Amino acid sequence: MDKNKISQQLGVVIVGHVDHGKSTLIGRLLNDTNSLEDGKIDEIKGVCERRGVPFEWSFVLDAFQAERDQAVTIDTTQIFFSSDARDYVIIDAPGHREFLKNMISGASQADAAVLVVDADEGVREQTRRHAYMLHLLGMKQIAVVINKMDKVNYDPEVFENVSRDCQHYLESIGLHASYIIPIAARDGDMLDIRGDNMLWYKGKTLLGALDSFEVHSPSIARPLRFPIQDVYRFDEKRILVGRVETGILRKGDTLFFSPTNEKAVVTSIESWPLKRGVVEAQAGQSVGITLSEPIFVERGHIASHEKNLPMLSNVFQTNLFWLSERPLKVGNTYRVRYGTNEARVSVQSIDTLVDTQDLKKQEGASEVQKNAVAEVTFRARDSLPIDPYKDNDKLGRVVVYEEYDVVGGGLINMDNYPDQRQMGQPKSENIYKVSHSVNPDMRAKMFGHYGGIFWLTGLSGSGKSTLAVAVEQAVFKRGKNIYVLDGDNVRHGLNADLGFSPEDRTENIRRIGEVAALQANAGVIVLSAFISPYQQDRDRARMAAPHHFHEIYVKADLETCEGRDPKGLYKKARSGEIKEFTGIDSPYEPPKNPDLVVDTKINDVETCVSQIVDYIEANVQLDKKLAAEEKIHVLK
Repeated sequence: MDKNKISQQLGVVIVGHVDHGKSTLIGRLLNDTNSLEDGKIDEIKGVCERRGVPFEWSFVLDAFQAERDQAVTIDTTQIFFSSDARDYVIIDAPGHREFLKNMISGASQADAAVLVVDADEGVREQTRRHAYMLHLLGMKQIAVVINKMDKVNYDPEVFENVSRDCQHYLESIGLHASYIIPIAARDGDMLDIRGDNMLWYKGKTLLGALDSFEVHSPSIARPLRFPIQDVYRFDEKRILVGRVETGILRKGDTLFFSPTNEKAVVTSIESWPLKRGVVEAQAGQSVGITLSEPIFVERGHIASHEKNLPMLSNVFQTNLFWLSERPLKVGNTYRVRYGTNEARVSVQSIDTLVDTQDLKKQEGASEVQKNAVAEVTFRARDSLPIDPYKDNDKLGRVVVYEEYDVVGGGLINMDNYPDQRQMGQPKSENIYKVSHSVNPDMRAKMFGHYGGIFWLTGLSGSGKSTLAVAVEQAVFKRGKNIYVLDGDNVRHGLNADLGFSPEDRTENIRRIGEVAALQANAGVIVLSAFISPYQQDRDRARMAAPHHFHEIYVKADLETCEGRDPKGLYKKARSGEIKEFTGIDSPYEPPKNPDLVVDTKINDVETCVSQIVDYIEANVQLDKKLAAEEKIHVLK
């Protein structure tokens, strides 16, 4: 073996529009690098002569007779070859849209990509779609080859025009072509040998470009992520096995497991074949570990260091490429996989459809058709450990399954969602709850009603504050102790230190929920008028006082609220003056099962106020036992 040869194998995915010459390129490249079996070319020549067709380099790859009949590659093929510099595995991803699904599994294994474009036809629909797929798969190293230059007489002006179109589209989707190379794959020009037909091109050959690409090295400098693959038992040992995706794992480390929030110390690191005295495992290594405590851990859990935890959330957004004949629709249920984790999710919303031709975004779509790209929000029943793709390209990719069929794939995006890891746990020790000698029944007898939390949620402009003020006045006039919590009386004091990031929004609602719980326990009727956009945050507020909490959805669609725009906030958000504004560039999750829905689009203020007042009266009144006792006392 050449001592200067790079030891790591580079995975390359080949993509492009159907008939732009991918298979021809690969067949010729294998021939020119002496990577074909002896006699393979003679065998193909014989086949072509018997069939009465011209010699085709693409037949090198066509493993099935059906493919030769259809002249279309229909399966992902892995081909190994070597240059003087390194070894390669080429992942030939089919270009025909019917077989685009195979491209996901192929491209997800690749370190680099080659995008093939016909010099005569230029950038076509599938060229854009495949390029966008590379974007969704996070591909960073891309070589574009402008093929069939012989068809355009090796004209440098044609090459420049097509190159400009390719570069413009790639840059519009956040990709950059490391190289754009003119080739004539059939004749081998600019694959390994430069040839004499394009002396005006001074750049690298395709093989030279591939030799310059780097194999993605495991990231040991990033936070530790050790997804659990399985749990084994050997004799008395309980071994957690998996692959260190990022970071370094050491014997003696205290590991924090998500989503269970349990901790334990690594007592040993096991490796196979068995090596004694292993004290460290780095990114890319598959190992087993034993722990100091028999905590509950299963497949899909993620071990990390406590200082750099993954997010926890039951909702996440994906930039998704849809592959199924059956369209994706709101409410549909699927399985998703990322890393070793698998979860059942439902489609909460289709946020935008992306046209891969002109990159226009369409909001309010009801479904995602086959081969479409969309931003989709999924909701799981339980909290999941999640790393967005921008933070961890190993665990930030997701594959969507329907039954056992791959129906989509893409990247996880958590920009507009907070970390839902349980917040508000006491940081101090030796804290004890106080037992009150005055119970809720005693307070209810004194005030004539029970306390309660009536949580109004809805978009800005839906009418929450207007209704809260009117309801407060109406209920107070009936002799009940009621108080409104809203942004003005909370964010100017209690929560003055918080902004409007997803994390600050979560903390804002957590604090309000705790204050409301204290007031309700004291016998006060509390009206909370906040957007509170995340269902998880509202659920956490409910848990602070579950017997008192009532979720009231003040319903009005975005168009209606934006038309009202009482404070001019939507106008500022549309112009970019306000960032992360709910409904515009930050999500709002309508209640899944609200206790009361008040529709302000179809009902006037008086009707809505009456509905809320009646609901409050019915839920804070003294029960029959207390009422009967009070009546007996009065008669006496």
